[in-house]
Formats: sequence, structure tokens, C-alpha cells
Amino acid sequence: MQLESLPHRCGICLAVALGLVFVDMSNYPQLSDQWRLDRLTPPAGRVRMVLDTDTYNEIDDQFAVAHVLGSPEQMSVEAIYAAPFLNDRSTGPGDGMEKSFEEINRLIKLMKKLANPAPPVFRGATRFLVSENPEPTDVTRDLIARAMSMPKEQPLYVVAIGAITNIASAILLEPKIIEKIVVVWLGGNAMNWRDTREFNLYQDIPSAQVVLDCGVPLVLLPCWGVVDHLLTTIPELEVHMRGKGELADYLFEITRDYNHSKQPVWSKVIWDVAATAYLVNPKWIDAPLLASPIATRDGTWSCDPGRHLIRVARRISRDAILSDVFTKIAAM
Repeated sequence: MQLESLPHRCGICLAVALGLVFVDMSNYPQLSDQWRLDRLTPPAGRVRMVLDTDTYNEIDDQFAVAHVLGSPEQMSVEAIYAAPFLNDRSTGPGDGMEKSFEEINRLIKLMKKLANPAPPVFRGATRFLVSENPEPTDVTRDLIARAMSMPKEQPLYVVAIGAITNIASAILLEPKIIEKIVVVWLGGNAMNWRDTREFNLYQDIPSAQVVLDCGVPLVLLPCWGVVDHLLTTIPELEVHMRGKGELADYLFEITRDYNHSKQPVWSKVIWDVAATAYLVNPKWIDAPLLASPIATRDGTWSCDPGRHLIRVARRISRDAILSDVFTKIAAM
């Protein structure tokens, strides 16, 4: 895309005046449109990446953790970060983060055939973001150091599949990392959805505002209306995973047990693997360039065509993605 075709920046001041934009842009490196577009070129070849995950939140993060560690030809997994969450599986964000930390390590122990040594696992935030008051953690320290050490021509891909707290906190603590990273985040809902009160985004709207507003190169994977097509069923998992190893059996069992209603016809979305699939094969994710949406405080999208461009997924290749995921898990 040529610079002449970019939308004119005319609405950002209005958004700031209305209180929709959380970030003070004067604190951040001013990235040129062309530089950001170059960074948003879909990756080709093996990339360096970290994974930020609220792994114990339910059961789909576990598939994503296995997917990245089972894809050594496409990515070098340099670290895994435990993200906070709050639902009926935790007593608070910090408890959710700690349970996720334990689940990541539990999964790694089940992986008997890793091609490379397991990456380090770090504890993240114990609370969601309050105003612009980030919490320094092992994750923020590692992400900042790792990002700042990247060569100029090579970004660190930061794949986030939970609340974006850890990533936003690192950006607030060291804004220069936006020049060094590309964020791939599964969060929010489709741009035409009635709201964006999706779990990952709605838990920590201030952090979402940081990431959407600061100008960091971003690939956004909306949940309802886009990646919710990544459904699987127990009969499908029985064919492709059951009996294929300790890890495959564990993932089959936690998925089967997640059907608390015991309905005879039941499917489970495991949409977190959309984010990992983008680094395995970007052709599986149709993600055109759009102006970065504004996350409002009441959990809706607001649009300003003058904002910086990001990639926003609008269609996925369900069969290709799940085939890759199941095949790799069965081999681990």
C-alpha cells in the first residue's frame, strides 16, 4: 500500500476530547505509516515469538500452548507468559495468573517429544491495569529486555490470547518496545458486532486501550463473528487425538469434561489457536488493513478512519487450522 492511499488523520483529536482514547501519544515513538505497514506484512519463514496466555481460564489456551511448541519450523518460542484472569476458575486476577503459570508447566511436562528445550515460563500481572499505573512483573521485565535486544530489521512477535494486561504494562513501562514488536491479539468481537464485551478485552479495557491506541503494529483477531468458527466436537477429538499420547489424552479429557451440561450434541470453540495459526501460516487468516478501532469504556467499538492501520481478521480457514493443531498435538 502506498502512503497516498492512507486515510487522512482527522478524527483523533475528537476521540481524545470525548475521552475515548486512553493513551497519551506524546509518550510513544511516532511510527511512520509506511514503517508500520512493513511490520504488518504477514510473516514468512521462522519467526521469534513469545506467548502470553491465561492458560487455566478454560481449555482452549492449552491447545494454543501445544500448537506453538509443536511448530518449531515456523517459530522460535522464546518465553511463555502467564496472564491474569477472573472467572469462576479463579478467586482474582492474581490467582488466575498463578493457576495459569502452573498449567503451562503441567502442559510442558506432558510434551515428551519437544524438538527444542522448553522455553522459560514467567509470572505476569496480579491485577488488571488501573489508569496508567502498570505493575512491574517478571513478564514485563523479560518482554522489555527481550524486545529491546531484537535486531532492527526483525520484530519479536507477541502472541496474546488472554487479557492484554501484561503487554500493555510492558508498553507503559518502556514505550520504545513498540518499535521492536508485533502484537497478535485474540480479543474483542467483530467490528460489526453489537458490542465488544468479550472476555479478553472486557476484563481489562484500559489495557486494550493502550494496545489499540499507542500505535504498536497489531494483528487483531476478533472472537464472536470471526474466529468463533474454530469449533470442535468430542467425536472429532476422539478420532484425531484420543489415544495419541499423554498430551493428546489430557486435552481430550479436559475438553470432554468441560461439557457441564452433558448435552448429547455439543461443540467447543478453541479459538485461541487462531492467534498461533497466524504465525504458522498467515494465509489461513484473512486479515485486511483497517483503522485501529477505539475501545470505549462501556465495551463497544468506536470508529475513526483517521487512526493508524492495523490488521483485523475477518475470515479464517477452520479445517486447515484444526488439522494442523491436531496433527502436531498427536505427534507430541
